[in-house]
Amino acid sequence: MILGMSLALFTKIHVFISIVAIGSGLVVALALIGGKMLPRLASLFLVTTVLTSVTGFFFPFHGMTPGIAIGILSMVLLLVAMIAFYGKHAAGAWRRPFIITAMIALFFDCLVLVVQSFMKIGPLHALAPTGNEPIVKASQGLLLVVFVVLTYLADKKYRPLV
Repeated sequence: MILGMSLALFTKIHVFISIVAIGSGLVVALALIGGKMLPRLASLFLVTTVLTSVTGFFFPFHGMTPGIAIGILSMVLLLVAMIAFYGKHAAGAWRRPFIITAMIALFFDCLVLVVQSFMKIGPLHALAPTGNEPIVKASQGLLLVVFVVLTYLADKKYRPLV
């Protein structure tokens, strides 16, 4: 039981929140690349990404895991992103810190999605039963390249008027 819920129900809620975070984050990233800010969707992304990390800490674990480390790093990045977004409107000197920290937090969510997909989705798990196979590493590397490009484009294209 976690917070009065079965592990299965808690996992479903965590996954739902994570999907909302990733979906809203990708839309926000594309908007930034288009030179626009979508404030409500950016807020949804930030809040659900925080909730993704927070709920992730409630899962039973023994010792430090890569997921816990990513969750901790994500929370630090999200703190900076939220200060930049809510306190400084992602403008001026705070534009770049918002973009970079938000995009890294989104990358972390997507990275966990890739890792979990190879662990939990039958056909993917069959390709990589241990999670250390070259296809997993290649997927993670490709994801990193995609996010470096997306972050660069968002930084180059998004210029708030404020």
